[in-house]
Amino acid sequence: GETEDSFIADLVVGLRTGQIKTGAPCRSERLAKYNQLIRIEEELAAEGRCSFAGEGFRTMGMSATALSGSLEVKTLETQPIPGQAPGTSGLRKKTKVFMEKNYLQNFVQSTFDAQADGIGLEGGTLVVSGDGRYWNDKAIQIIIKMAVGNGVKNVWVGNDGLLSTPAASAVIRNREGGFVPFGGFILSASHNPGGLDEDFGIKFNCENGGPAPEKVTEAIFANTKSISEYKICTGFPDIDIKKNGCYMVDDKIRVDVFDCTDDHVALLSKVFDFKAIKKLIARADFSLVYDSMNGVQGPYAKRVLVDELGADPKCLMNAIPLEDFGGHSSPSHGHADPNLTHAVELTAAMGINKLGERVGPPDNLPDFGAAADGDADRNMILGKQWFVSPSDSLAIIAANAKSIPFFADGLKGCARSMPTSGALDLVAKKKKIPCFVTPTGWKFFGNLMDSGDEKYFPGKESYVPFLCGEESFGTGSNHVREKDGMWAVLAWLQILASKNKDAKKPLVTVEEITKAHWKEYGRNYYCRYDYEGVEKGTDEMMAGLVEKCKDLPGKEMKGMTVKSAESFEYTDPVDESVSANQGINIIFTDGSRIVFRLSGTGSSGATVRLYLEKYEGPKGELESSQFDVVKDLAALALEISDLPNLTGRTTPTVIT
Repeated sequence: GETEDSFIADLVVGLRTGQIKTGAPCRSERLAKYNQLIRIEEELAAEGRCSFAGEGFRTMGMSATALSGSLEVKTLETQPIPGQAPGTSGLRKKTKVFMEKNYLQNFVQSTFDAQADGIGLEGGTLVVSGDGRYWNDKAIQIIIKMAVGNGVKNVWVGNDGLLSTPAASAVIRNREGGFVPFGGFILSASHNPGGLDEDFGIKFNCENGGPAPEKVTEAIFANTKSISEYKICTGFPDIDIKKNGCYMVDDKIRVDVFDCTDDHVALLSKVFDFKAIKKLIARADFSLVYDSMNGVQGPYAKRVLVDELGADPKCLMNAIPLEDFGGHSSPSHGHADPNLTHAVELTAAMGINKLGERVGPPDNLPDFGAAADGDADRNMILGKQWFVSPSDSLAIIAANAKSIPFFADGLKGCARSMPTSGALDLVAKKKKIPCFVTPTGWKFFGNLMDSGDEKYFPGKESYVPFLCGEESFGTGSNHVREKDGMWAVLAWLQILASKNKDAKKPLVTVEEITKAHWKEYGRNYYCRYDYEGVEKGTDEMMAGLVEKCKDLPGKEMKGMTVKSAESFEYTDPVDESVSANQGINIIFTDGSRIVFRLSGTGSSGATVRLYLEKYEGPKGELESSQFDVVKDLAALALEISDLPNLTGRTTPTVIT
């Protein structure tokens, strides 16, 4: 019979099998084996030589690849490098700047040092991956070596170093039971071009999967201005990030390379009804096309649309991630930005031009089209010869939220960035749910999603299920803590599926859904002018606008009366932090708006963004061109700001 001899526990640890079978722990002879495992872990864990494998047991143990290397921590001298202040989406500069001596190292060490009292760092788990742009592979190896030098014991990397930004959030929040890592580095400059002569970026997401809040980014920036040394294990071996598996270095440090799509797709399958969407895609009168713009979304698009939902692989455009997103010779010129200007292959396939106008006959065109940016957090939604503005897309999803299983019981809250049109507000008012207006930057939505969570903001009101978005082609919900391009596409497909349950009836189209929404809520005509890479006059222009705001209220200009004018300031309703100088917001009595903001997403120069909005009620003219409707507002905005004279720019770089 079985005895209390516990040798088998020593054997499985010594052989690194990863598994043991001793029966249910309900008898003393079985408990003896489990108790011995606990004693072994207590003895070896102090030396960093043993840890419980958890859900990863199949890829560890005898299946792990043992690597040798030095774990000696070296402390190397450095000095502050100016200009390392993280923007709304992390730190972005030219690739060659990041490749300069200690530039990346300074920022990474400053981020590690900003972790409060080292919480989570020593013995912790870190996620490191990116959008696959040029130099990502080299940067990942540097960060892994620095992470080990700073006490990290486990590093998670998506295969080929790939993780979309929303997938990185999903990994932090869900992998191995959820909330295991203390955070993650996402190597991306989003929609900016990639390549040796183009852009690179890095940002840190915290343990909730969301972008670091301002108190953390401010601490990081402060550290970059005083840094004198960084820690690194130069003898730590390079990891083969092209091969999935578990790598154990000196039996102490574990690096997991895993399928970059697994965690995100598993989560999305719980948010949406894949069976219903699959039925829609199977309809003979429905077709779609998806443009990944040679960014990180390619593997996710194939996994979701083709493998899970049964779409024809031919629906995928530019689905192979490239380090330069196709480069200057590609139709998008390597600018993986899902808008009417840059996603030219998609717009041509859908029968519209860069102004969203119909081009050619509608015959044989897809019924649904979408695109993603470089790191796959943005989206553009198109119907057959039809463009859905991001602001309208957000409002339409909110209005039809109950068709999505995740929102089956209704929304409890929603939010938009200040420059985004007020279309969402109208839906929220009708549904009697709170609608928050925040500064631009997804991190401002994070507190609203975590409000009421016992871990973060106990005692506060909960607003989940929660929907939020920005006019810059970003939409998402509280399933992760990032905007999510694939989520937005599936949200639209779910809405289309709910409107087209009877395959015998004619297809209800994207255009029809949009027009029905306008007839119920009215239309917020909306347009954005981007002036990119501006080298002069921006600070003077914004300062001048702040002064002019004092005298604008009550003035009549081009037949419109100014209701209010201010430099937007946001007081977070959850943690009561204050964010000032978040853009100039000029509102007229008829609901029209002019907004000016300096964007922090570029790598050089400044980007001036001018937002124009004019509201038309449900019984008004709803089918005019948004670009024509806001022309007078644009002329007035340029007059008020004196932008052409101060910046030297007479025309915008991009109009969306």
